[in-house]
Amino acid sequence: MFKKRAVLVGATLVSMAGAAFAQENRGTAEQRAACAPDAFRLCASYIPDPTDVEACLRQNKAGLSEACGAVFDAAAAAAPVGTTGSRRYRGAKNEE
Repeated sequence: MFKKRAVLVGATLVSMAGAAFAQENRGTAEQRAACAPDAFRLCASYIPDPTDVEACLRQNKAGLSEACGAVFDAAAAAAPVGTTGSRRYRGAKNEE
């Protein structure tokens, strides 16, 4: 009974997190699937908030599985240079 319930809860959380990741352009379904086990193992207390889960996974990079680590390595390599210096990341309000 416990295993059945855990699978149901897990599937629900993954689908909720997956929908939120997709809405915020946070990777493909394959990338999310690669990191889902790590999210449950390392960051369960942050589920279902995808932003907090992502931050938790980044903080626990040393403990990530090889598949999930590759997702974050690829994302870091593809990130444009200078995004961390923008006003948005320094806490400034959007002035548009």
